[in-house]
Amino acid sequence: MFMELLDGTALTTAAPRVAAAFKVSSVAMAVPISAYLVTVAAFIPLGGWAVDRFGGRRVFAVAVLLFTAASALCAVAPSLAALDAARIAQGVGGALMVPVGRLVVLRGIRREEVIRAIAFLTWPALAAPLLGPLVGGLLATYASWRWIFLLNVPLGVIALCFIRTIPAERGPARRLDVRGWCLTAACLGSLTAAASIAASPGAEPLAAAACLLTAIVTGVFAVRRMRTAAEPLLRLDALRIRTFRFPHAGGSVFRIAINAVAFLVPLLFVDAFGWTPAHAGEAFVALYAGNLGIKPATTPLLRRLGFRTVLICAVLGAIAATALIATLRANTPIVLTLALLVASGAFRSIGFTVYNTVAFADVDAANLADANTLSSAIQQLAIGLGAAAGALALRLCLALGVRDPYQAAFIVVAAALLIPATEAVLQPRDVGSTLTRAE
Repeated sequence: MFMELLDGTALTTAAPRVAAAFKVSSVAMAVPISAYLVTVAAFIPLGGWAVDRFGGRRVFAVAVLLFTAASALCAVAPSLAALDAARIAQGVGGALMVPVGRLVVLRGIRREEVIRAIAFLTWPALAAPLLGPLVGGLLATYASWRWIFLLNVPLGVIALCFIRTIPAERGPARRLDVRGWCLTAACLGSLTAAASIAASPGAEPLAAAACLLTAIVTGVFAVRRMRTAAEPLLRLDALRIRTFRFPHAGGSVFRIAINAVAFLVPLLFVDAFGWTPAHAGEAFVALYAGNLGIKPATTPLLRRLGFRTVLICAVLGAIAATALIATLRANTPIVLTLALLVASGAFRSIGFTVYNTVAFADVDAANLADANTLSSAIQQLAIGLGAAAGALALRLCLALGVRDPYQAAFIVVAAALLIPATEAVLQPRDVGSTLTRAE
């Protein structure tokens, strides 16, 4: 998790320098960022199947090797197209790593331990986004952006040294639904391509529309396949559970919007304010400092106030913080800028924790593996679309001739957050209470 998040957040801050090296616009960097994350979403179902078939330890070892080798290829990429291809290979490795950790943990705990377990799972991953923007900015400014990917090589070696700490047991083996996976991958890939094409300068609207239509058609057939196949790639039974459904409906909009902010802020600092990537990375650390700093208080808040109240406050806070980011200027006192980023990171962290935890409140043991895999795929898709959505919002504002396109883009993202805010208000007051009562 540390390797994946360090890689992704560091590349976000260094995106303008990478774009300059390949002589493309900064907005075009949404493609390698989104391509990686959506590839993870497309291949996560295969990861869950592979863990059951071959065992967690073996899958983890192969995944780390693939991720590390792909990182080395990213470091030597001679063009943006080559970087995109290497990032896709990285995504395959990342997808195979994702199901291992959470499945091993969730399979071995009682319901009353879920809140604490999710908190433990989240802690190690918070350090990488805190360091990533700073590392990315420093390397892009004083060394080379290629070192961002080379850092994964020693990290991969260290991970492999501890491979025996991963349980080797397998789950119930099942036949791979190749047709179901192909339809799912085509849907996710086409959806991302549509967003990326629409966000690119001089893009052909018909190409984006064709990709979107392909995504809709393949998505319909994929869902039908999952409902009718004897051994489907994924069982969708968990979507009938309210506490699983809403974190992946409005929760996906929340993730897309929050990650759009994370994509737009470094571009605002570098392209609009004229900061160096190192300066932008140092400031951007504040967002993840808020993310990490609020974490110890999140579990007590959930126990005391309940999931619904905490979620409403988190989403409303995210709306306010995003709207206020739109008011930032190059001459805004740095203390105010950092304070706003810390607040934005805190609301981001609380929202993610609520959604990640309540999703498994009422999932029984029989549906846990499929629910975990489905949850991972949906989350990665939302995160992957975040960068594309941010680029698209900025592109639309530029095309409309808005006087301050960055300000308008942040306002658009803040408005999108009204969707999860409305959904949170409509939830029953006792949503997720099975977890808080157990605590």
